[in-house]
Amino acid sequence: MPLTKILIAVKTYPTLSEKYDELVCTAGFREDGSWIRIYPVPFRKLDYSNRYQKWQWITLDVTRNTKDFRKESFRPTNIEEDIEMGEFVDSKKNWVKRKQYVLQHVYHNMSELIEEAKNPEIGTSLAVFKPKEVLDFVWEPCEREWDKKKLDAVIANQAQHSLFDEETTRGMFKVAKKVPYEFSYIFTSEDDKERKLMIEDWELGMLYWNCLEKADGDEDIACQKVREKYFDEMAKKRDFYFFLGTTKRFHNVAPNPFIIIGTFWPPKEDGTQLTLPL
Repeated sequence: MPLTKILIAVKTYPTLSEKYDELVCTAGFREDGSWIRIYPVPFRKLDYSNRYQKWQWITLDVTRNTKDFRKESFRPTNIEEDIEMGEFVDSKKNWVKRKQYVLQHVYHNMSELIEEAKNPEIGTSLAVFKPKEVLDFVWEPCEREWDKKKLDAVIANQAQHSLFDEETTRGMFKVAKKVPYEFSYIFTSEDDKERKLMIEDWELGMLYWNCLEKADGDEDIACQKVREKYFDEMAKKRDFYFFLGTTKRFHNVAPNPFIIIGTFWPPKEDGTQLTLPL
C-alpha cells in the first residue's frame, strides 16, 4: 500500500489514555485537499526528530481506523519507523501556499454542516468553517487535574515498562499539565444562529501556560492575554476560519457534535496591490 502524504494543520492539546498514556489528535490535508484524521498518536513519546510541526508535510503508512466510524479517521501502522518528515509550508505572501489546500472547501452555514455530519451517507467529521461574525471569546473553569483513574493507569503503565518502581516513576513521568479552563468562541454563521464552541488547540494551551508564567501565576491575566491573541488579533484583525472536528462519542447524539480543533488566520487582503517600478 502506498504511503500517504499529509500536510499537518491540527494538533490538539494532549489528553490522557489508559491504553496509550498520552495522546494527540492530529489532522491535516492530503494533496487533493481532502481531510484526514490520524489517531492515536503518542506525539510526545515520539523520537524528537519525528515530532512534526503544524504546516509540515509528513509521509507515513496509515490504515482505516476500524474502531472509529468517522470516514476521515485513520491510524498509523508504525509511526516511529514509517514517518518521513517533509517540507514546511511557510506563510509568505499572505499564506498563499497554505490557502491552496485549506480553502478548497469552506463551509459557511453551521446548520448545513451539522446536517451533513448526521447524514450517514455523508458523515462529515472535519471541516474548514468561515464564521459570519465572531462575537466573543470566553473561558470558564473546569477540572484542574486529570482524571485520577486515568493518571494512575498511565503511571502504572510507565512503571511496568521501566526499571523503576511505580513510586519512583510517579515522580519521573511528566504528562502534559491540564489546562484548568475551557476556552470557547461565540459566533454566528449564515443561518444567523448564535453558537458557542469550545476550542481544543495545542497552541492555545501552550499560550495559556506561557502567559501564566509571565503573569507570575495570575490566571485572570493569563486568560485575558489568551483572549487578546485569539479574539482581538486573530478573529478581529485577520481573515479568520475555524478548523472543526466532531468527537467520536458525540458525533451521532449531540445537537452540535463539532468542536474547534484549530484556527486559520491569514492576513486580510484589502484588494490593493503595490505597483513595482519597471
